[in-house]
Amino acid sequence: MKAIWNGQVLAESDDIVVVENNHYFPAAALHREFFRESDTRTRCPWKGEAHYYSLVVDGRENRDAAWYYPSASTAAKNIEGRVAFWKGVSVAP
Repeated sequence: MKAIWNGQVLAESDDIVVVENNHYFPAAALHREFFRESDTRTRCPWKGEAHYYSLVVDGRENRDAAWYYPSASTAAKNIEGRVAFWKGVSVAP
């Protein structure tokens, strides 16, 4: 699977976990040069607190377009530290 935005591959891996139709990539699959830490946090009742990345490609920013759970709840340990995407990021084989 590949995560692509603004014509750039952001992450690529065969080791994907799908939860609620979101594809979670391992952290090692990210092309880190396109990721910027965000201060945004949200809370999922069963997964825990999500942290976000903004994406920057060719001078364009996609704010909070990727998220991860650094300390997932017991029920979501299989996605802890993995990264998922939204806001126009295409995820496909």
